Amino acid sequence: MSRTIPTINTPRLSLRAMRTEDFERFAQIWATPEVVTHISGKPWPKARSWDAFLRNAGHWQIVGFGQWAIQVHGDTDMAGQTGFFFGARGLGEDFDPYPEAGWVLAPAAQGTGVGLEAARAAHDWFDRVIAGRTVCMITPDNAGSLRVAEALGYQTLREVLIEGDIVRLMTRKGPPV
Repeated sequence: MSRTIPTINTPRLSLRAMRTEDFERFAQIWATPEVVTHISGKPWPKARSWDAFLRNAGHWQIVGFGQWAIQVHGDTDMAGQTGFFFGARGLGEDFDPYPEAGWVLAPAAQGTGVGLEAARAAHDWFDRVIAGRTVCMITPDNAGSLRVAEALGYQTLREVLIEGDIVRLMTRKGPPV
């Protein structure tokens, strides 16, 4: 089965399929301490980035959605990624069966509004094409991501302890009204 990954354009950025030539930038982003401080706290080695990069491509092919590269118009490198995936995290029936939303930005793009613009465009696509409940997981001290999640209509389910860190599980039943 081969699926086409849609390109989504907004006034200042494009969400597009990740390409082979994006891998070095993808790995660089995930190896940056400021990027992972609220995710795992540990920069990813290149091998873990490669596994995640391939898993993203597989998501699009198997389930019809995945993560897009975020590219700011006029820039050659991706600024981050956003989209949806199945995490199979073992966190319960109120979380695991649903597509998990995520957004990750390189430090230069953080705090510029790119994250919300990209995540909003991805959610608009999801609401039109896939539809249904989505979930996300954010550490309580990640104020920027919590603002994005709340702007998209996510509400807290509960907090859990994962590998010694408290994370907030959130859910969104559809577009905000």
